[in-house]
Amino acid sequence: MGHTLKHQKSLLTRVRRIKGQAASLETALESGEECLKVLQQVAAVRGAVNGLMAELLEGHIKEHLMNESATEAERSQDLEEIVSVIRSYLK
Repeated sequence: MGHTLKHQKSLLTRVRRIKGQAASLETALESGEECLKVLQQVAAVRGAVNGLMAELLEGHIKEHLMNESATEAERSQDLEEIVSVIRSYLK
């Protein structure tokens, strides 16, 4: 995927933020933090993952589905693959 290489720095920043938030969540659970603080950590992780997914989806759609040099069959295949990924993500 070319778009992941073009935006590698931004994507890696997001992944590292997620790792940090997940580590904070683990620490909160290990230290017996209040339930509300743990819930806030979970919400932060979820928001960060959603942001990463949105950025990746946008790049993929722009590069693959809007690619005028791709055939209709290629775009259709790409669309089916994206729909499958989105369905899996939303489960």
